[in-house]
Amino acid sequence: MTRKALLVCGIAASLLYVTMNIIAPIRYDGYDWVSQVPSELSAIGAPTATFWFWLGMAYTFLVLAFGWGVWKAAGQNRPLRVVGGLIFASGLLGFIWPFGPMHQREVLAAGGATFSDTLHLILGAVTVPLFLLTMGFGAAAFGKRFRVYSIATVVLGLVFGVLTGVEAPRLQANLPTPWIGVWERINIGVYLLWVVVLAITLLRVRETAAPGDVGERRVAEASPREPLGIAR
Repeated sequence: MTRKALLVCGIAASLLYVTMNIIAPIRYDGYDWVSQVPSELSAIGAPTATFWFWLGMAYTFLVLAFGWGVWKAAGQNRPLRVVGGLIFASGLLGFIWPFGPMHQREVLAAGGATFSDTLHLILGAVTVPLFLLTMGFGAAAFGKRFRVYSIATVVLGLVFGVLTGVEAPRLQANLPTPWIGVWERINIGVYLLWVVVLAITLLRVRETAAPGDVGERRVAEASPREPLGIAR
């Protein structure tokens, strides 16, 4: 039951992040989720900064719990153990993000960037490859269907990551960014969905395992590319 609860935390984390992106813009008068990125909701001086901080901390603990749950469920499946470790590492970054909020666009355009803005960029540069690596090892750990799904998710993440990057310089210059909010939210969303699918997959496997310790043995005996008895 403890392991099941840890895996459920992955679903809860993704749902919480989506909820944050629904509620926070409502509390930020004038915010446009189409043309503004989620980081602007936690920016220095933003009316939703405190709200985002506390829910962000809750999200961090849920991610840490899920990463630990994946690690425990992996058994001897090494790629899946790496997935759990990478998810746990991304959760640890959640304790650093509060020290790296960006400034609002007007401040950045006026040359008011500080170390927190630099740290924000560094964290973003670390987080994106971390997400891609997580999905890459997930593709290596599971059967054909999940592998294809993971690869497709990585491709989508790269495409919308590039689209976000193209408009990013205009954000710092306080110029119009008509679609940057959409591109970045899709980029984040495909990963959040991948986490949900991973959690459900692991939960379904454990629910269909025979009574006793069979589920644990199935994890331990699974091959790196066909873990947990997942069908092709």
